[in-house]
Order: sequence, then structure tokens, then C-alpha cells
Amino acid sequence: MLKIFRKKRAKSGQSKQDRGILVFENTTEVIKAENILTAGGWSIEVKGPPPEIRSGCDLVIEFPLIEELSIIRELSEVNIKPVQVVPVTSVLLEPVDLLHEKEYGKYLMVRAANMKITVDKETQLIVNVSGGGCPDVPYLAEQMVNKHLDSAPHPRDVGYTLCAYALQIAYERVVKLCLV
Repeated sequence: MLKIFRKKRAKSGQSKQDRGILVFENTTEVIKAENILTAGGWSIEVKGPPPEIRSGCDLVIEFPLIEELSIIRELSEVNIKPVQVVPVTSVLLEPVDLLHEKEYGKYLMVRAANMKITVDKETQLIVNVSGGGCPDVPYLAEQMVNKHLDSAPHPRDVGYTLCAYALQIAYERVVKLCLV
């Protein structure tokens, strides 16, 4: 019961000084950790790493620093171990927001990391999927372009790379903005 109380307390507005980031060996571990922590009710966000700790196609998990020990314990129970836990102590260590939105007339483009999805706001058809450098990007585009937002496959269901993960984030944001 204490764990549930602490999770709820952590959700109710931690200040910027109370945050930390979990750095993992690879994207697959970030996705697994996100799934475990989200299912456990933790208040986390997946973001891009600050330049000082970036080592390639990375993602990090931002979390309430006060919950570090409990979160590390929960992850270690499923054999997931971050390579580094960094308190966000300065602007230089701020994680990078993955989402960016841009309107082009009747089109809305949402970018998550390097992946972009563009939708016709009137018809809600996906008109373009681009970006990234993963081998499944052309396949993701083929599966999604010219499909209505509510009938297109979810990127996470047809791809398994960092690009598919980023496209899923962009897709969820477009759905939230267009299918209101």
C-alpha cells in the first residue's frame, strides 16, 4: 500500500529539481522499462537524452528523483538495469522533448525524434510518413500512407525499431489532435 501512495504522490507535481533520468544500454530496454513503469503507475516520460550523455539513437526515461530506489527495485525484479541514473541538476542535463507539431495549411505534421507523420486535417488521411534511418521506415510508410487515422495500423504493431517507436509517439499525438 505504501508503494501505491508514493506513486500517486509522485504524480502530483514534482518540481524540476526533483527529476532524474534513467539511461539504458539500448532502445529495447527503454521500451521494456517504460512498459513496466507505466503499468506500475509511475509518473514517467520517455525523452531524448541531453547532449552530454547522448551516445547514438538514444532515449531516456525521466522520473521523479525521490522514487529512484523504488523504481530501480521494480526494474531489477524483471532484470532491467539502467547503465546510469542522472539527477537533472542543470539546464545542460535537461532531457529533450521528442514531440514537435507544425501546421501547413490543411496539413498537420507531428515529429517525434526524427520520425514524421503528416495528416490531412480535413479528411484525416495520413499523407506522409518519413524520417529516421531504420530499415523499416519504408515499410511503415507503405502500411500507413493513404489510410484514415482510425484504420491505419499502429506503428508499434508493424515495426520494431527506434523509428517505429518514435512514429508511434507521433501517431498517438496526431490521433489526439485530429480525432477529438
